[in-house]
Amino acid sequence: MENRSFTDVGGTPGGIGEFLIGFVMCCIGGYLISNQVSVVGSYWSFYGANTFGVTLVPMLFGVAILFWNGKSTIGWVLTAAGALFILAGVIANMHIYFQPTTLFNTMVMLVLLVGGLGLIDCSCRSHWGLRGSYSTTCAL
Repeated sequence: MENRSFTDVGGTPGGIGEFLIGFVMCCIGGYLISNQVSVVGSYWSFYGANTFGVTLVPMLFGVAILFWNGKSTIGWVLTAAGALFILAGVIANMHIYFQPTTLFNTMVMLVLLVGGLGLIDCSCRSHWGLRGSYSTTCAL
């Protein structure tokens, strides 16, 4: 194993400062964006109103078969399919809203998030120039 320094990021020489700044920027931008999002649930509807109980039937049959025979393939398939069906129904009945905010605040959030990702990407590239000199730019 090669002797690597703590400042080596992603197996390349240099870049720990850019990585840390990018990580902090991503965390702040991600927090600010997620703070502006509202998630609201709605009524479950599957070919009609209030039909959540119908979606439980395959999973309940699967669980019943598994109690009777724990090695039953059809029991495992019904249980897994029923659980996925319920999960898909919950996700499909969620409404996600971005709360009103100013254009400036939106731009700050997006610049922090995308700029941080760019710095993290830049930090994982080698910082040594073609002639062996240390370069601090992230140019392609």
